[in-house]
Amino acid sequence: MVMSDWRPGSWQEKPATQQPVYPDQTAVARVIEELSRLPPLVTSWEIEGLKKLLGRAARGEHFLLQGGDCAESFDECDSSALAAKLKILLQMSLVLIYGGRKGVVRVGRLAGQYAKPRSTDHETRDGVTLPSYRGDLVNRSGFTPAERTPDPMLLLRGYERAALTLNFTRALAEGGFADLHHPEYWDLSFVKDRTLADDYQRIVNSLRESLEFMEAVSGQRFSEFRRVDFYTSHEGLSLIYEQAQTRTVPRRTGWYNLSTHMPWIGMRTAQLEGAHVEYFRGILNPMGIKVGPAMTPEWLLELLSVLDPNDEPGRIVVIHRMGAGGVEAKLPPLIEAVKRAGRTVLWCSDPMHGNTETAANGYKTRRFDNILSELEQAFDVHARMGSILGGVHFEMTGDNVTECIGGASGVVEADLQRAYRTRVDPRLNYEQALEMAMRIARRLRAR
Repeated sequence: MVMSDWRPGSWQEKPATQQPVYPDQTAVARVIEELSRLPPLVTSWEIEGLKKLLGRAARGEHFLLQGGDCAESFDECDSSALAAKLKILLQMSLVLIYGGRKGVVRVGRLAGQYAKPRSTDHETRDGVTLPSYRGDLVNRSGFTPAERTPDPMLLLRGYERAALTLNFTRALAEGGFADLHHPEYWDLSFVKDRTLADDYQRIVNSLRESLEFMEAVSGQRFSEFRRVDFYTSHEGLSLIYEQAQTRTVPRRTGWYNLSTHMPWIGMRTAQLEGAHVEYFRGILNPMGIKVGPAMTPEWLLELLSVLDPNDEPGRIVVIHRMGAGGVEAKLPPLIEAVKRAGRTVLWCSDPMHGNTETAANGYKTRRFDNILSELEQAFDVHARMGSILGGVHFEMTGDNVTECIGGASGVVEADLQRAYRTRVDPRLNYEQALEMAMRIARRLRAR
């Protein structure tokens, strides 16, 4: 896909939303120039490998598991937090493999999810108005003029934190952290719900016994079971950051965003004549398109025409987020339009964003039952329409936070203040995420 009318900076000629206003443009230019010279974070062959896997998931041969923090924090770039995130993703994928009897494509909201869209450009507290917090890539969460002023040096720090994150998670994923020969890596001793823990342990034991049987029959140890493929994703929100890591590579034609394997575009920035669509149309990465209740069939088809003119398998992941009360009405017209147009997309359910509410005690939260309801309805709608729901997208953490209500762990509204750590949106905790994977696995197995 070569576009003679596109270049990495052509988005600057279009209306750009959700972009911070930097007071020192000379400093911005210096930072972007430095970022453009630094080594890429991912490679083109990794990106093409992921695209092939996503194409298989669109056909129902694999299943996409995408998950991680709503917004990464520079402060949480430490070994224990990263290991916990990778561990829950690996454990969830193991459950899904067992239930679905197919490969799982693991994509983390990781190593770049440092910027967040905001509803308003400014925030007012006690009569003081300052720029909104847009994530650690842009400014800081503290409410002072110095902390809220967009700082281009944070772009460099974001790149460095992403590189550290990628280096450590790759070492874990390729160095035996996922090895079924070592049951101590899969410990669930702190999970409160024993039924959940016991069900999970049975899955691990069954898979390990199967592996040992295969090795006994073949007379050799399967080293490939020691490592897993793991990919990264983030919302491609800060266009100057994305542009700085957009490169051509030897022996390939076209441009790649080498800051991540799979960037996605949100509803707030999906205007057809906008800067984000202009940027995304020119890169060769697979990409997600978030679609909510306001997305129309006509709008979606126009986006697909612009972003994927050649209808390339694995190119587009449509991530729908309708809310538990909107799936039945809003999702079928989109599926029908895509089918009628003969388009190939990977449908993925994000049951998190449409189910956000404010609890009586003022905390932003989500209810486990509503998340599960949207997910189950999505499976039903796709099955009824002869389509394939080929993936799920969760905001979650490997820690024992109390941000979402419900699930087997029994979090109630009064618990929210106990371990509410997110800076933006509430996440499923370790136990809730694993329970969600168990529910999906049962559904996949039944299907």
